[in-house]
Amino acid sequence: MKKIINDPANVVTESLRGLAAAHAELLRVHEDPALVVRADAPVPDKVAVISGGGSGHEPLHGGFVGPGMLDAAVPGAVFTSPTPDAVQAAVAATTGAAGALLIVKNYTGDVLNFETAAELAAAEGLEVRSVVIDDDVAVADSTFTAGRRGVGGTVPLEKITGAAAARGASLDEVEALARKVIGQVRSIGVALTAPTVPHVGEQSFTLGDDEIEFGIGIHGEPGRERIPAEPADALIERMVAAVAEDLPFAAGDRVLLFTNSMGGTPQLELYLAHGIAERRLAERGIAVERRLVGPYITSLEMQGISITLLKLDDELIDLWDAPVNTAALRWRS
Repeated sequence: MKKIINDPANVVTESLRGLAAAHAELLRVHEDPALVVRADAPVPDKVAVISGGGSGHEPLHGGFVGPGMLDAAVPGAVFTSPTPDAVQAAVAATTGAAGALLIVKNYTGDVLNFETAAELAAAEGLEVRSVVIDDDVAVADSTFTAGRRGVGGTVPLEKITGAAAARGASLDEVEALARKVIGQVRSIGVALTAPTVPHVGEQSFTLGDDEIEFGIGIHGEPGRERIPAEPADALIERMVAAVAEDLPFAAGDRVLLFTNSMGGTPQLELYLAHGIAERRLAERGIAVERRLVGPYITSLEMQGISITLLKLDDELIDLWDAPVNTAALRWRS
């Protein structure tokens, strides 16, 4: 194993220190428990939007802390859920009378620990609600979940709910919007190679030189099937079909297309894949009105990509376009 690290036991802490040094104007980091919090938190009279999960998926979630997106992110160890006390600390650091929304990816540990934290916060008089995202169409159940996994759809979910909260939406309104997004977003991923967890020191699984894991999870969980390597046109068509036919998306739909690198895929290949996906969606009569391309929810150095489709309407487009200023995502309206 060759990685740019010191002690595997300290890799998350040292990475968070670097994040804080690079983006002190946007966020601050607490180490015990580990938290990434907006520099100006708590923001008065605003619903706090909080997410988190195992590290190794950067820039998710800490890279999305800042105006227009998350108020706090709670990082666990690599591919390990954060503890309830850390989530509770994030709630306490960001939440006032307007309450908080917890965005939870559908992994058993995340769901249990965020629910426990919400109950603890409620006992202290804070109004905290949770939504669980389960956008992965690959498998009905997997190694870490009961039900579908939460994957790429987490990024537009955090952006859109964060924008609504920034505009002063109530907790009821932000929660309803989150559930709307969850109902309209679908994703699938593929892997060409496996990631290596630092404290394990070896690849999570083995793929032959001529094999692709179709429907991979973001922790390296098994996918829908292991298929022979095939040209990009055929692979992206397979991915688009899996996502588009699940909701289903139909001719006339307006969508956000998010083409994501799993960490080790170069931009050359990523944009090639995105271009093919745009053409395949156009052939189905689906209009791509917004786009995001890049490594936004990764799996360490895994070579592979994921494709996410979010069905849009005027409300969601307006919130997607709203200003955001985070380490990993930033634009003006």
